[in-house]
This record gives sequence, structure tokens and C-alpha cells, in this order.
Amino acid sequence: MNNDTMLSCVIVDDEPLAREGLSNYVREVDFLQLTATCENPLELLKLLDHTPADLIFLDIQMPKMSGLDFLKIMQNPPMVVITTAFPSYALEGFQLDVLDYLLKPITFERFFKAARKAKDYHRLLMKPDKENLNKVEIQEEYFFIKCGSKYEKIPLENILYVEGMQNYVNIYTLKGKYVTMLSLKNLEEKLAEQAFIRVHKSYIVAVSKIDGIEGNEIFIQTSKIPISRNYREKVIGQVITKRLWDRK
Repeated sequence: MNNDTMLSCVIVDDEPLAREGLSNYVREVDFLQLTATCENPLELLKLLDHTPADLIFLDIQMPKMSGLDFLKIMQNPPMVVITTAFPSYALEGFQLDVLDYLLKPITFERFFKAARKAKDYHRLLMKPDKENLNKVEIQEEYFFIKCGSKYEKIPLENILYVEGMQNYVNIYTLKGKYVTMLSLKNLEEKLAEQAFIRVHKSYIVAVSKIDGIEGNEIFIQTSKIPISRNYREKVIGQVITKRLWDRK
């Protein structure tokens, strides 16, 4: 695997068995490289002074300084995945912009899912438009949005339609609805026109997900999306005319 896809990671946990278990998991993942293990955040702070890391697996309850206290004082920390036996810390962790939350005992399957999320997010950060994560960086197959304090991966093929509100959008997908602070205009500029079409001042739809059109409504699964008069001719031309089979 290319070096640019390798993530250097550090494990921070005061329990030797926990460090050993996570270390073994890291060695099983070909895009992770274990840089160091630390017993507490104070050791980590010293380490980061001379050895940068892409990803930290961080325990919460540790002597001297808790993992959450570390996150509160750290300026621009690397990607962080919390590891803890206490689910009550999840909300506070996500408020501090952690990437994921692993509840002990951690299975390899769940660990690998968090690692893949880190890899995808790291790839996004390496793009030129990384200054503003609220600007969607469209790639060939997916993009990331920020939902509250969590970053969500949205595959393009899963999008059904997008509804624009006053200062945010609802993105309806095969897996559910996502809400993010974006303008519909900004999203329209990013989405490929051949795959998505504006049908109303408040709606963009995925052309391939349209099940039918009747009158001034588009049907996508159980949803009805209005077509405004200004967009109707373009919708009929792009969606229907090119693919209409009749007796001519």
C-alpha cells in the first residue's frame, strides 16, 4: 500500500492488556502503522512534540489526566477514536469532535470500522479544500458532511433527494435523513449535473432514483417532491425525453 494512505497511530491507555489488545488489532490493519503506546495523556503530549501522529486511540479514565481533559486542552489534535468501558462518556466525546467511540471490550470488527472511517476522513483532509469542512468536497463516489459534531460519509449512489431549508439542508438517502449546515446552492454546485437535477427552489433530486412523474410531482419511493414551473421544462427534457419509449 502507498505510504500516502498509511496512518500513523498512537494508543493511549493505562491498562497494559488494553494497550496490547489494540496493538494487535493495529498490526492486522494494513493501512495503520503503530508509532507508539502511552500510559497517559502527559506521555502523549511529550510524544506529539517530536513525533506527529494521524490517529490516536484514546482511553478516557486514566491517572494524572483523563482523555477528555486532554481533548479540551489540545490545540488542533489529530483524529481521535475514544476507547472506554463507560458509554456515558459518548456524548461529551462527540461534542469534542472525536471521530468515533469504541466501547470496551472492543471487537476487531468494530475496531476495523473505526479505522476505515479514519482512513476516509484523512483522505478528505488531504484534499485542497480542507480549510472549511462545511464545504462539501465531492469525490467520485462519496463526500463527507458535518452533522452536529460528527462527520458522516454520504455515498453519492445512496442519495435520493436533497431538501433546502433556510440555512441548512436535509439529505435523504437510502439509509435515512442527514441534516447539515449547508446551502442548497453550494451543494448543487458540487453535485454532478448529469446525476442530480434541481427541480424546485428547495429541492435537488437524483435522476436515477426517480420512480415516476405525474403533474407537478416527482415520485421517489414513498416521497413526493414538487416540480416548480421554472424547472418543469428542464426536468421533462433531462429525465423523460431522453429515455422515453413510445410508438414513434
